[in-house]
Amino acid sequence: MAKVILDFERPIIELEQKIVEMRKYADNLDIADEIATLENKVDQLRENVYTNLTRWQRVQLARHPDRPYTLDYIPLITEDFVELHGDRRFGDDKAIVAGFCTINKETVLIVGHQKGRDTRSNIYRNFGMPNPEGYRKALRLMQLAVKFQRPIICLLDTPGAYPGIGAEERGQGEAIARNLFEMSHFPVPIIIVIIGEGASGGALGIGVGDSILMFENAWYSVISPESCSSILWRNWEYKEQAAEALKLTAPDLLEQGVIDRIIPEPMGGAHRNPQIMAQTLKNTLLEELKALKKIKPDRLVQLRVEKFSKMGAWKER
Repeated sequence: MAKVILDFERPIIELEQKIVEMRKYADNLDIADEIATLENKVDQLRENVYTNLTRWQRVQLARHPDRPYTLDYIPLITEDFVELHGDRRFGDDKAIVAGFCTINKETVLIVGHQKGRDTRSNIYRNFGMPNPEGYRKALRLMQLAVKFQRPIICLLDTPGAYPGIGAEERGQGEAIARNLFEMSHFPVPIIIVIIGEGASGGALGIGVGDSILMFENAWYSVISPESCSSILWRNWEYKEQAAEALKLTAPDLLEQGVIDRIIPEPMGGAHRNPQIMAQTLKNTLLEELKALKKIKPDRLVQLRVEKFSKMGAWKER
């Protein structure tokens, strides 16, 4: 599979390729100084590009096809993961994976969206867009976690809930709303992590928790930039302006109080070094679990309800 290069990354990649080519002749030519100069230039360029990303560029990074997904992180941060299937009503939705595992001897339930890597796997995973049975599977297993007093970790990465006729007939809106209601009152610690795309109710359907964490180059919004552009400007050409207006990046949402913490990524994005990204995620989860386990269940629910009640702005007449 060809390596995907985003437009704003091209100057960096071109210099990196030039360095690789020069190293082939380094044994025969005295060009060590030139290589070192180019390496410094690449480091400076990389830092300048990735520390000054626009909101649309972060959306592009969040969608990068090499970016790790839920099933990539699970074996790197957990032990003995056992995936469970089905909603016991209709079927098993492959766009959401869920199961119990241990993280440093702490048994937890992990629920997450899952995309595919190619055409076949994307069709199998429905491009990471859950049907109602996916949300009902998640709810069934969350209720099982509550029964055994186990913490819940949700990894969000979806372009949205599936908008098909069948999904609507089986109660897509009701399934998401039911999850919002139930998750708000579960007396166990719930940690939410937006690891890639967090679009609309498709993400929020498993997104109610005590700690809302977000990867540095993820995005989280009620609508995608393209859809926003098509509504406001009647075409998708203004997606970059829409992304700026939506303020959907991690720093934006931290400032607005929608999330609680930003998880830093390796320079260039999580796909540049999945092992380091996974270790950072694991360390962060352990810190959050340790803090949340000190809070009594009743107080945990109270704080969770208060957290979401404070979001947004409204007037009473």
